[in-house]
Formats: sequence, C-alpha cells, structure tokens
Amino acid sequence: MTRQTHRMTSTARLPVRGFTLIEVLVALIVMSVGMLGIAGLYVHGLKAGRTSTFAHGAVVLAGDVADRIRANPTAGAVYEGGGANNSCVDGGVNCTPAQMAAHDILLWTTQATDTLPNGAIDVDYTAGVGLDPATYEITVSWTEPGENLSYQILIPVREI
Repeated sequence: MTRQTHRMTSTARLPVRGFTLIEVLVALIVMSVGMLGIAGLYVHGLKAGRTSTFAHGAVVLAGDVADRIRANPTAGAVYEGGGANNSCVDGGVNCTPAQMAAHDILLWTTQATDTLPNGAIDVDYTAGVGLDPATYEITVSWTEPGENLSYQILIPVREI
C-alpha cells in the first residue's frame, strides 16, 4: 500500500492574528507621550503645593505681626525700624513699648528667614490724622526657589 499525500494549495490565506511590530511601536509611543504628560502634571502639582505652603506660612506670619502690633499699640512708628534682642520675653526685663517693638521685629525677621526662601517683612506706619486712626501696612515677601517669581502679601492694620 502506498500512501499518497496531497498538498492543498489554496490561494486564500488565513486571517492574520495578533499585532505587527509597527503597531506595537506606535502604541508604545502613544503611551510614552501620555506618561510624559502625567509626569509634567505631577511636577506642576508639586510646585503649586510648595508655593501654597509658603503662602500659608506668610499669611500666618503676617497675622502674628498684626496681633503683636495690636498688643503694643503705643509703639507707633518704632515698628518701621530695626530689630534688637532686648530680652523682653525670656530675660525678665520690664521693657518699654519701643523695646518690645524692636524685640517683635527681631522675632519676625528670624521667622521670615527661617520659614520663607529669601523671606522679608516690612512694616509701614502712617500716623492718624484727625479722627482717622493710625494704620500699619505689613508686607511679607519671598522668592520662589528655582524661579524668577517673588510674592508679597500685604495686610493693612488699623490702630485700635
């Protein structure tokens, strides 16, 4: 017995299944672009979070400055000057309003430089005229790291 093998020759091809290499590469490029976009958004979110942390610290610091000015209303224009360690808090010294104001200024500037990058505090005093009370303008400023942006928070305080 002989066995005959017949080969079927057909012009019809079976449908191709799976992906070609080009399709895989295109999908990989599309995914890479999407991942780069997500990474960029992540970095932008980190910068915005850092800026908001600095802004929150500046507002808290400005509030502290305003509270100290309200607690020492007779110091007046002394708050525009420089700070000095008069041992008003820890030294048991009975300080004048001007000495307390100088001590307050020293504390503010130390807090500003410790908590804000290139942090600075400026207080402008305007004496009252007639029935208008005196006002203080508190400016807290800092420079955002890695950028050429500087921020300011301005808070007016009326004398009581």
